[in-house]
Amino acid sequence: MDIFSYQQEENIKKDGPLARRMAPRSLAEFYGQEHLVGENKPLKKVIDGELFSSLIFYGPPGTGKTALARIIASTTKARFTRLNAVSTGVREVRNIVNRAKELKMGWGKNTILFLDEIHRFNKAQQDTLLPAVEEGLVYLIGATTENPFISIIPPLMSRSLLFTFESLSEEAIAKVLVGALADKERGLGKLGATLTDEALYFLAEMSGGDARSALNVLEMVMANRAAAPGHSRTPLQPREIEEVLQKKYLKYDRGGDYHYDIISAFIKSLRGSDPDAALYWLARMLEGGEDPLFIARRLIISASEDIGNADPAALPLAVACAQALQQIGMPEGRICLFQATTYLASAPKSNAAYLAGEKALAAARETPGKRVPPYLRGTGYRGASKMGHGLGYLYPHDYPHHIVAQTYLPAGLEKEIFYQPGDQGGEKELAERLRQWRKLTGKEKMDKGEQYV
Repeated sequence: MDIFSYQQEENIKKDGPLARRMAPRSLAEFYGQEHLVGENKPLKKVIDGELFSSLIFYGPPGTGKTALARIIASTTKARFTRLNAVSTGVREVRNIVNRAKELKMGWGKNTILFLDEIHRFNKAQQDTLLPAVEEGLVYLIGATTENPFISIIPPLMSRSLLFTFESLSEEAIAKVLVGALADKERGLGKLGATLTDEALYFLAEMSGGDARSALNVLEMVMANRAAAPGHSRTPLQPREIEEVLQKKYLKYDRGGDYHYDIISAFIKSLRGSDPDAALYWLARMLEGGEDPLFIARRLIISASEDIGNADPAALPLAVACAQALQQIGMPEGRICLFQATTYLASAPKSNAAYLAGEKALAAARETPGKRVPPYLRGTGYRGASKMGHGLGYLYPHDYPHHIVAQTYLPAGLEKEIFYQPGDQGGEKELAERLRQWRKLTGKEKMDKGEQYV
C-alpha cells in the first residue's frame, strides 16, 4: 500500500534516488511552471494562503506535480498523505477519510490527499472521494498525465481547480542539474563533479522536459564514473551521457532552429506529396522529444491548408489522430501519427479553400459598410416574412435542382468569385458543379448554345 505521511516522505528522500532527494522543499528551489507559480499567478496564491479547494494537476511526468503538492502541504501546515492509484483501493481511501475526520474534529488540522495517477481510478473508486471532498474533510490534489476531462469523472472535476503543467524548458532542467551537482547534503556535491556546458545542454535537451529523467541519467553517469578505474573529477562529457542513454545524439532543439527547420521540412514534404520524406522528418521529431500533440496540430492545419476539399476526409482523419493521441498517449500514439502522415502526404492537394478564405477576408476588410440585401435579412427587417426571410427571398428548395438565380453578395460585389476549386480529387467535381451554378446566377457566362442541367 503506497501511503505516506509528510514525515515519511522526508525520511525516504534522505536515502532514496537522486531525483527524490533533490525534490524542491520550497518555491525558491522549484524551477519551471512560471505560468502557475510566478508572481500573481493562480497557484502561487494558493501556496501563499490556505488551500480552499481541491486541485487537479495535469501534465507530463517529471514537471513538478508531486513537488508542488508537497510544498503546498508544508506551507499550509496540513497533514500530507500520498496514495498511488495503481496500488490503492477504496479501503485505503476510506481509512484516510476517517483519519482526516478525526484530525479535523479533534485538532482542527486539515488533510491533503495527494493521489498520484488519479486517472487509474475507475468511476466507482473516484466516486468514493466525492463526499469527503464535498464536505471539506479532505483536500484532494490529483495528479494525472492523461486528459482529465476524459479520465476524471465530471462531479470530481467540478469540485476541483485544474492546473496544467508544461514540459520543463532546457533552462529549468539545467538549473536542476547544476543544483544537484552543487548540493553537498542531498545531491552530488561531495563528489566534486561538474558538467561541461556542452554536456549540460545535451542532457537538458535529451531529458524531454522531464526533470526526474534528467536527474536519473546524471546519477547513473556518476555511478558509471565511480565504478570505472582511474576516474577523476574532470568535467562530465556528452559521450558519458550518450553511453547511459544508449542512443545517438539527435540534433533537435524544441525551441530553436532545428525545431523550426524540421517541422518546416515535414509540412513541405506533406504538401509535396512525399510520404517517405514526411515519415522521416516525423521520426526525427519523435526521436528528438517533440510534443506529439504539436505534430498532430500541424497535421490538422495541413489537412485544411494543403488538401482542403480535394479530399474532405483528410481533416476528420487529422482531428481523429489528435484525439486518439490524447486518449492513448505515447508510444502507441505514434501509430496514429504514422497513419495520418502517410494519408495526408498521399492525398490529392488543393489550397483553393485557403486562398478563397484569404480573399474573402481582404474583401470584408475593404468593404466593412456593405449592407445585407433586404431579402437576405432575418426577423430584424420590417418586411420579413413569418419564416424569418426578407420579402423577395427565393427559397432554393422550391426550384429544380434546388438552385435559383439569386444574388447573395452585397451590392457592388455581386460578380465577385473567391473560391476557384482545383482539378484534383473531390474538387474536380465541385468545380464542375459550381461552374453550372455560377452560370445560372450570371457570375459566369454560358458558352453559346449551352443550357443549365
